[in-house]
Amino acid sequence: MKVFIVYAHPSEESLTHQAKDSFIKGLEAAGHSYIISDLYKMDFNSDISQAEYFREFNYRSDLPVPQDVVAEQEKINSSDVIAFIYPVFWTEAPAKLVGWFSRVWTYGFAYGERKMKQLEKGIVICSAGNTLQHLKDFGNYDAMKTVMLGDRLFDRVKSKDFIVLDSTIKEKRAINIERHLKTAFEAGYNL
Repeated sequence: MKVFIVYAHPSEESLTHQAKDSFIKGLEAAGHSYIISDLYKMDFNSDISQAEYFREFNYRSDLPVPQDVVAEQEKINSSDVIAFIYPVFWTEAPAKLVGWFSRVWTYGFAYGERKMKQLEKGIVICSAGNTLQHLKDFGNYDAMKTVMLGDRLFDRVKSKDFIVLDSTIKEKRAINIERHLKTAFEAGYNL
């Protein structure tokens, strides 16, 4: 299978970066191919312009879509699986990734009369400082799943996985890193 990885983390020295690398190793070990959009490295413009807003607000699929957005849409339609790998910032993806959705999920592509093909699978791998139990106790886990799986992926994918690499705060990171990297590897390997 061909996997499109949308990666959003500003540091190459993060657990999230290591998880992305482990996920890719899993893909390669299983014989899958991949393409990646590293949103920070490519300095993806996450701000929707006035023209883009006008297009979306008025449901105008006849108006042009910026070339950087078209490139991302082509990556989606050339893939079988889409994977999002990012850290949790205040119960949400980084602003760069949120902006990616705002710009790439355009009318006439991801909603309305869609040109986006339905992908076989959508995978979310996010790292969070808190424990999974804490995220569940306070409703954050359900909120994150609802936004990513229920709203953003919705029926755009046939099956969905939501993986939280938890307890990544400094004191717990060393204890959990091997487990998290194994989880990321297996997510790629077991597509």
